[in-house]
Amino acid sequence: MLAVPELGVQGLYIGSSPERSPVPSPPGSPRTQESCGIAPLTPSQSPKPEARAPQQAPFSVVVAIDFGTTSSGYAFSFASDPEAIHMMRKWEGGDPGVAHQKTPTCLLLTPEGAFHSFGYTARDYYHDLDPEEARDWLYFEKFKMKIHSATDLTLKTQLEAVNGKKMPALEVFAHALRFFKEHALQELREQCPSLPEKDTVRWVLTVPAIWKQPAKQFMREAAYLAGLVSRANAEQLLIALEPEAASVYCRKLRLHQLLDLSSRAPGRGRLGGRRSIDSSFRQAREQLRKSRHSRTFLVESGVGELWAEMQAGDRYVVADCGGGTVDLTVHQLEQPHGTLKELYKASGGPYGAVGVDLAFEQLLGRIFGEDFIATFKRQRPAAWVDLTIAFEARKRTAGPHRAGALNISLPFSFIDFYRKQRGHNVETALRRSSVNFVKWSSQGMLRMSCEAMNELFQPTVSGIIQHIEALLSRPEVQGVKLLFLVGGFAESAVLQHAVQTALGPRGLRVVVPHDVGLTILKGAVLFGQAPGVVRVRRSPLTYGVGVLNRFVAGRHPPDKLLVRDGRRWCTDVFERFVAAEQSVALGEEVRRSYCPARPGQRRVLINLYCCAAEDASFITDPGVRKCGALSLELEPAPADGGPDAAGAPAGRREIRAAMQFGDTEIKVTAVDVSTNRSVRAAIDFLSN
Repeated sequence: MLAVPELGVQGLYIGSSPERSPVPSPPGSPRTQESCGIAPLTPSQSPKPEARAPQQAPFSVVVAIDFGTTSSGYAFSFASDPEAIHMMRKWEGGDPGVAHQKTPTCLLLTPEGAFHSFGYTARDYYHDLDPEEARDWLYFEKFKMKIHSATDLTLKTQLEAVNGKKMPALEVFAHALRFFKEHALQELREQCPSLPEKDTVRWVLTVPAIWKQPAKQFMREAAYLAGLVSRANAEQLLIALEPEAASVYCRKLRLHQLLDLSSRAPGRGRLGGRRSIDSSFRQAREQLRKSRHSRTFLVESGVGELWAEMQAGDRYVVADCGGGTVDLTVHQLEQPHGTLKELYKASGGPYGAVGVDLAFEQLLGRIFGEDFIATFKRQRPAAWVDLTIAFEARKRTAGPHRAGALNISLPFSFIDFYRKQRGHNVETALRRSSVNFVKWSSQGMLRMSCEAMNELFQPTVSGIIQHIEALLSRPEVQGVKLLFLVGGFAESAVLQHAVQTALGPRGLRVVVPHDVGLTILKGAVLFGQAPGVVRVRRSPLTYGVGVLNRFVAGRHPPDKLLVRDGRRWCTDVFERFVAAEQSVALGEEVRRSYCPARPGQRRVLINLYCCAAEDASFITDPGVRKCGALSLELEPAPADGGPDAAGAPAGRREIRAAMQFGDTEIKVTAVDVSTNRSVRAAIDFLSN
């Protein structure tokens, strides 16, 4: 998303153009200040939304980067064989027993702030640093969540490293994206030496669907800084919504690649069949129209009872349970091309796997003291990372039916630092603690009962289930019988069991892809090859512009009256383009026509506003906020007094504004009809 160049990212003007001098109003007029600078033509021309097929540039390869809270990775496919997805190389380092097709989202910078390493390499190098030396290095982990939680995100937002030092968040993210760019291009060069780099790669970045618009734009700005694409070739980068990417991948899965959590009995864990879900479903629907024995056919053809139950409607929910957030989306599979239609706007919350890590940190605080844990993290950052690695290894083994206790290693520096700080050892702290389900083992480890470990999961797991149940209660989602559980956290047996126990009795079939941790990454590659697969989305907010309208006494509030050049205007009017919850098709364009509020005006600034409500009337209504602006430099109007290029009468200069919805990002354009000059820009959400 591009900022308005003339005004800068931080200097967008809320009213009309700052160059314009105020026009005196008659004495006693209620308002004399400048307003929005444009007024609707009379009568207002509001054509129906117009759908335009997006133009696809030719790309030889699509590279998708799944930038996760806890782990990240990339994958790619060539345009010549788009469904043959190549996973990135196995990463060096890592934990025993863990597949390394992703690497931890950990970034290490030198004391001078230069890039050193990312992923396992960064984590292991930082762990091996001398404690005193480690204090000077900048180590960032799980920093993606900071962007989601920031209430005033800007291009100057700072991130805090483990040692407490701060750095611009944009630079931190750019370092990470640059690392993936270099890795991916190197692998592409090795696999296809003849492939030219310039303008042949389409990049795809994944973001949670519940991220607010500023966070999505922030990732695009970081990609520009990292050199993935240039602003001049912005279309070379796609922002993919994580649950959408998962949905795109799940519709292509073969049935034997899915685990049905309601069928855990021997021989029933995998859903039989060899065709992909969407192709099998289409064939099944065709047979349904021909056969009275539809249910028998579905089972015998390999589609199974799962799809037989969906014969009345092809809808499903995707629950993306990642490291930082849970993202829920509801899709309908459209015939005959298998495109997807969003039935309800994406929802969710900060209920990812890091919630379990936070619960463990709080448990340590109850045992050893919150002040000690904070001091230890600050003064022994590398040892704290070591402790979190040990907990992560045990967390992965937790399950609802596990019988034995779990041992968690405490780093020697933790034990030594505690004794020096408190004057007694950690075993004494455990005996004095009110936490009776964590003991000190004879091997010198924390010994935690299975019940205690499962309790650490409960706040996060309960939040996920509550969000799913709230979604299923919506009228737009009635009739859904299938839920795909995807994302890295969906690998957890604790989460799988809890979701199935809560939702299975409601008749909802819970299904988990076998490569559940790579679902989003692979789906993002498919999305990059065919961005039009999600044909209809729901607008999360109401969008429009602030304008002047002719003041109508009795209909408009008196405090909105503005008198200018002897004419009476109603100021601060919210001219809506699209409403929250409205279904918008890919490439759909909503047009409005306006004219400058003053003859001879050389510059028009169209302010863009958004809100969650559907019925806002004024830009000053509660919840309405300015979210961007579009500047248009006007050339001199026709001097001969005749009609302009579009045939409009002299004196009625038309400015035509258009907004495109239905994509993962919103595009805005405006055209001066008399000169046919246009300015294309995106909404700037980072102009706080």
